[in-house]
Amino acid sequence: MGITSRMVPTEDASARKREIEEKLKQEQETLSFIRENMEKSDQLTKGMVSILSSFESRLMQLENSIIPVHKQTENLQRLQENVDKTLSCMDHVISYYHVAKDTDRIIREGPTGRLDDYLLCIAKIQKAVEYFQDNNPDSPELNTVKARFEKGKELLEAEFRSLLTRYSKPVPPILILDAITVDEELEVQEDVVLDHLPEAVLQDIICIAGWLVEYGRNQDFMNVYFQIRSNQLDRSIKGLKDHFRKNSASSGILYSPAVPTKRKDTPTKKAPKRPGKDDVLDIEIDSYIHCITAFVKLAQSEYVLLAEIIPEHHQKKTFDSLIQEALDNLMLEGDNIVSAARRAIMRHDYSAVLTIFPILRHLKMNKSEFDTTLQGTAASTKNKLPTLITSMETIGAKALEEFADSIKNDPDKEYNMPKDGTVHELTSNAILFLQQLLDFHETAGAMLASQETSSSAGSYTSEFNKRLLSSYICKVLGNLQLNLLSKSKVYEDSALSAIFLHNNYNYILKSLEKSELIQLVTVTQKKAESSYRELIEQQIQMYQRSWLKVTEHLTDRNMPVFQPGTKLKDKERQVIKDKFKGFNDGLEELCKIQKGWAIPDKEQRNFIRQAQRRVVSDAYRAFLQRCANISFTKNPEKYHKYRPEEVEEMIEKLFDTSA
Repeated sequence: MGITSRMVPTEDASARKREIEEKLKQEQETLSFIRENMEKSDQLTKGMVSILSSFESRLMQLENSIIPVHKQTENLQRLQENVDKTLSCMDHVISYYHVAKDTDRIIREGPTGRLDDYLLCIAKIQKAVEYFQDNNPDSPELNTVKARFEKGKELLEAEFRSLLTRYSKPVPPILILDAITVDEELEVQEDVVLDHLPEAVLQDIICIAGWLVEYGRNQDFMNVYFQIRSNQLDRSIKGLKDHFRKNSASSGILYSPAVPTKRKDTPTKKAPKRPGKDDVLDIEIDSYIHCITAFVKLAQSEYVLLAEIIPEHHQKKTFDSLIQEALDNLMLEGDNIVSAARRAIMRHDYSAVLTIFPILRHLKMNKSEFDTTLQGTAASTKNKLPTLITSMETIGAKALEEFADSIKNDPDKEYNMPKDGTVHELTSNAILFLQQLLDFHETAGAMLASQETSSSAGSYTSEFNKRLLSSYICKVLGNLQLNLLSKSKVYEDSALSAIFLHNNYNYILKSLEKSELIQLVTVTQKKAESSYRELIEQQIQMYQRSWLKVTEHLTDRNMPVFQPGTKLKDKERQVIKDKFKGFNDGLEELCKIQKGWAIPDKEQRNFIRQAQRRVVSDAYRAFLQRCANISFTKNPEKYHKYRPEEVEEMIEKLFDTSA
């Protein structure tokens, strides 16, 4: 037991020792391996260092070789670029020397049909001019390209003129009428566009004008422009005037048949027809009024066109020149109308002044639009219309005053008096004149006001003008009344004088009422209507007095007093016979005379007849009744010639020339 215990620890120690020795041996082997690897690594490091050192040496050698080559190559590239640039510049410069030759054919053939190419060609020439001016001003080539540039510019100017001349046409009258005529049935008016030039042509003209302004340093084309367009504007208006003369005279058609719509009769009311005149003057008035309206419309469209072509700071001046011819012709025609009216007034043909009224009214109505259209033009241009208006107002006012005086001073000529006592020509002409004046009452009132010299002149209101015209009309009517009264004294028969005055007063009153002149008269004479009625009644009473010499035979004056069955004395019988004879003779004489007199107004004629028939018939019936039982003659039918019904029939035929 004891021996075994001692042996066990000894075996463990041996085993432990062997284990440690084995581990030591392994560690020694590992250390030996590491040492060997370290030695190999050192050898490799030495080899790498050697290689890197060699590589560095070689790189330095390469760098020392390459850098000079690179610098040399860079210099060569720069030289190449300089050579290329020099060659390019040479080519560019040489091209300037060839410009004249290269552009010769295009310049010679002109810009027609190929404006864009032509302008590119001109641009090349222009650059050549600039080059030689900057670099070689003494070279002959400069003169060559300068001449070529001037030739090109000249041909562009010619093309500008050619395009304008070829495509500028007068606006057709029908198109103008459509543009200026208002259709009352349309709530929104369709604006008729006046295209003066085809769009493609217009763009070419705009392009040429732009080039001439920017590069051509040329303003002559503006003169060319206004001359050509001025001619077309004038021709358009003359064409409209010719249209009126041809069509209005033959058919009365004053408007475009192309648009079958209801139109106003004219831009203003037509001039009234004058007594004894034909339609030629009316057509001339219509024509002139339309031409004034057309001028404004055409001038406005010309400005729109001009604004696209002419530089802005030259537009007003060019427009002023463009419209001069047409405007001057219109103003001249207006002056001729004034002169014609003046000559007519000198001949005492005052109705001629009526031609001025529709024109003057139209001019004044359109003056603001006229002024707007002419805005920016010269003062002399703007003043043309106001000057014409003033001339028309002056001559018109003169005619009105002289007309009033002529009514007052018209001579009392026996041969000029109507034999039947009807309305005098002076009355009908005066009323007709005033009725026609009513159509232009605002114009006439302003015309009279324009001649006022009071301090308030120029600030007249419409109401003031109306009162002036009312006073004027009352003056004419007053002068007429005085003259008629004087003329009535030419008649030897006072009854015919009364019929004459009655007819004229009645005609005046009815005419005033029918034409609404009465409203204008009552502005200053409130009782004018009742005054005329009193005058008419007075003349009826004057006329009825003519029958007293007939009815006086039917009165009780000198009538014998008798008792029924009592025989009359010869003297008493003779009194009754004389009464019958006086009545019969007077009745026959008056009916014979007065049957040839006239009362044109049917209502008045019937009223006067009935009143007279009633008076005479009542008196005659009463007379016959008094004589019914008196035996004053053996032949009663000799004295009792007419039954009361026959007397009434005779009076019913008064004032009837056909009876």
